[in-house]
Amino acid sequence: MLLLVSTVLAGARPAPAVAGAQRIVSLAPSLTEDLGALGVLDRVVGVSAYSDFPPAARRIPVVASFSSVAAERLLALHPDLVVGIAAQRAMVADVQRAGVRVVLLPDDDYASIFADLHALGALVAEPARAARVIAALRARTVSLVRSVPRRAHAPRVFMVLGVDPTFTVGSGSYIATLIAMAGGRNAADLHAAYAPYSDEALVVAQPDALIVDGAVGFASVRGRAPWSDLRAVRDGHVYTLADAALLERPGPRYNEGLAWLIATLRAVPT
Repeated sequence: MLLLVSTVLAGARPAPAVAGAQRIVSLAPSLTEDLGALGVLDRVVGVSAYSDFPPAARRIPVVASFSSVAAERLLALHPDLVVGIAAQRAMVADVQRAGVRVVLLPDDDYASIFADLHALGALVAEPARAARVIAALRARTVSLVRSVPRRAHAPRVFMVLGVDPTFTVGSGSYIATLIAMAGGRNAADLHAAYAPYSDEALVVAQPDALIVDGAVGFASVRGRAPWSDLRAVRDGHVYTLADAALLERPGPRYNEGLAWLIATLRAVPT
């Protein structure tokens, strides 16, 4: 038997290189950014709304929003792989029934940033490049965290993702991890990654600072409760990130969001 196996192996031709997926549809802007970081954006034939980075992604046909997919338009692109996030399972059912390979990835916690890059690297046959991207991201994170000044008390930060109703991040979110890395502490007492937050709990929490998504229209509500009842609002410790995607997308630009958080929290008194 050993002789037979050895003979077969000796006469076998080398296995062809695995090319990986060649026609990809990305259903999340963060995954589109991941694919760009892996150098395979030219293989992406369809994206979801708000896929605007790398800039070339803006020229790719949009076939989905976060919560819905135009299945006929997507299938007309003849993809061999559709990637999305776990929350999109129901919306890809028709695509899966059509026989297209669909891979849904986690996106809530900090570890998912690297897990997704690793998984996508395997799917596009670029595992070595994925490893290099991950190593570079982790190295920069270490350098940034080392720059955080030591303080007796970490400023308590409330992330404003919505104002009517109030919507924020909990301990299950990678954003809460970035806040902690930047020297802060998430002021919302939530275990879920993202959830509504009661006005009463917000006033009781009295965070030291608010980090605001510029798209939520905070200026129109800051003069009324519960926001007007917060010391952070009265004292001007409200900070709006010009490009909210740097914090809100669990993709390869997260270090830019972390750097902004570190610089911002330095100015927050505790």
